[in-house]
Amino acid sequence: MERSTTTESPRSASRQPISAEVQLRRSGELNFVVDAYDLSELGCRTEFVERPRLGEIVWVKFEGLAPIESTVRWVDGFVGGLEFNRPIHSGVLADLLARVRPSGKE
Repeated sequence: MERSTTTESPRSASRQPISAEVQLRRSGELNFVVDAYDLSELGCRTEFVERPRLGEIVWVKFEGLAPIESTVRWVDGFVGGLEFNRPIHSGVLADLLARVRPSGKE
């Protein structure tokens, strides 16, 4: 498993288990529909169609929101962690969590 070179530390935001289809786009590429999990105002875990590089900038789009510029922080196969370059506002996060279904996945 490939992990970020930064020292791992406790998360600064609590993750909420979700299962949502999102659009994911790499720079200069087309959107892919993938599943997203473990959402917080600071980031989420997503599937990837093509394995990204650590530190790569991607855009994730949840239904009803503008695309969110994000940085790939870790990759394990075709699943990885994204850190949003700008946190989601707490009110927007609450609305988004109300619209996506909880997930039993880890």
